[in-house]
Amino acid sequence: MSKRKLALPLICTGLVLAFQPGCQKGGQQEPATIRIGEYASLTGATATFGISSSRGSRMATEEWNARGGLLGKKIELITLDNQSKPEEARLTALRLINESKVIALLGEVASSRSLAVAPEAQRYRVPMVSPASTNPAVTETGDYVFRACFIDPFQGSAMAKFAYEDLGLRKAAVLFDVRNDYSVGLKTFFMQKFRELGGQIVIETSYAEKDIEFRAQLTQIREAKPEFVFLPGYYNEVGLIARQARELGLTVPMLGGDGWDSTKTVEIGGEAVEGFYFSNHYASDDPSPAIQEFISRFKVKYGEVPDAMAVLGYDAAGMLYSAIERSGSTDPAKIRDALAATRDYPGISGVISMDEKRNARKPLIVLQIRGGKFVYHKSVSPD
Repeated sequence: MSKRKLALPLICTGLVLAFQPGCQKGGQQEPATIRIGEYASLTGATATFGISSSRGSRMATEEWNARGGLLGKKIELITLDNQSKPEEARLTALRLINESKVIALLGEVASSRSLAVAPEAQRYRVPMVSPASTNPAVTETGDYVFRACFIDPFQGSAMAKFAYEDLGLRKAAVLFDVRNDYSVGLKTFFMQKFRELGGQIVIETSYAEKDIEFRAQLTQIREAKPEFVFLPGYYNEVGLIARQARELGLTVPMLGGDGWDSTKTVEIGGEAVEGFYFSNHYASDDPSPAIQEFISRFKVKYGEVPDAMAVLGYDAAGMLYSAIERSGSTDPAKIRDALAATRDYPGISGVISMDEKRNARKPLIVLQIRGGKFVYHKSVSPD
């Protein structure tokens, strides 16, 4: 046998493979890289969510590649824009699965878009990790669907207890987005817990995505005389609602969920959102060395302090890559099993362990808006 014939199998092993177009194995072309698909809202109504999350996952990918990649190959993160639309999210995920032949999916931040993709991930047996979709129905789709965040039953209950026990508030108004799975789910769990505690929902009213006029609902809320408003919406509506509320003389505080986490909340809301509270996944003023080192690296790369979506994008990618490494395989079933077995993963948003329903179990942070900044107020651990 000549030296030339001996050389071919050796080329198909080790780091060299990352720089080859592909090798033949069993008659099938093996990719030269570990292909991971990411579908994200890089444009559209909630673009800051997708841009931040994608920045986090890309940063994690670059760091893993700098350490040698996975299974002797470089990680290739393929990101497609879903324009903040559920159906577009489904189509982009299908392109990643069928055309790009990815072995796993990262996405989405918004529950509505994750819910559109999760059935496809389950149908094609492609492991999917959502960075930040908190609606419980996302992972209920099937055993190939995971998330790196807590879920709305915990988030809604925690904010109800915070309002009742910490702030001493007893009368709530609820204003939610009737077309948004995240908003509907979060308000439901909040209301259930607040009533259990003895609180009263004096009015429940709604708006729809892309609305910009909320004065009719806010006038009804003012007349119901609540002590606060629970507003489980997204950042692009929160600021507008707060400003219009102040114009109408509605001065009670507002509380919300992680959908508020964007600099746009303060940019749009200005002084009208001062003093408000919302639940989130991390606090940038946390003195933890791990968090502050991450923030420093992120600022060097992107020139700004990361928001929670960036942190969760980073954690979701790291959690997935850790599972692939531990599985020692690109077999989706083995990656799924390794993801399900995740225990004490050291994420920036907290130490992550998967529960039996493939949800991340970790504490929640309550932030207050003070001086135009999001300031740590308290942590809440899961029961």
